[in-house]
Amino acid sequence: MNKLLIFLLVFSFFNGTGQNQEKIIARQGQVSFFSYTSVENIKAKNNQALSIIDFSNNKIAASMLMNVFVFEKTLMREHFNESYIETDIYPKATFEGEIIDFDKSFNGKQTKMINGIFSLHGVSKPIEIKTEIDNTNGNYILTATFETFVKDYDIKIPPLLAGNIAKTISVTFRFEYEPYEK
Repeated sequence: MNKLLIFLLVFSFFNGTGQNQEKIIARQGQVSFFSYTSVENIKAKNNQALSIIDFSNNKIAASMLMNVFVFEKTLMREHFNESYIETDIYPKATFEGEIIDFDKSFNGKQTKMINGIFSLHGVSKPIEIKTEIDNTNGNYILTATFETFVKDYDIKIPPLLAGNIAKTISVTFRFEYEPYEK
């Protein structure tokens, strides 16, 4: 994974916070998306997403490089990177937000809302995600699935191909966290 990306995410997220805060990090989070149409299903997976949680304020941040999504077909990957997401111009997607009413000491599963800003393809939008948080003796796993609209992120689909790509995309993520050490 790009070490510069990790450094920038960690620096921007923790800049200005105290030294003795509790932080956890997921270095190889999984993010996938699915687009259903009657013509063709499109699905892809990215196993290189990075996420950090700061328990002192329940802030969460995530970042991923867009060009590492793996598709079933090479042509889908090419179209995704070159025509739709334009990864040479917009190489990553980011999220910064807060876990609402989160109790880090609760052992077991809890469902919480995460509110924040999701940035993709040069567009930043507020988003609210219902997330399952599983804490097993200090080992945290966050999972969720949410829907997003292609048009919200200024992604242009040529009219000829509009039937091949859904207007709504289902996004799923899973992050397994470990203690963050400087």
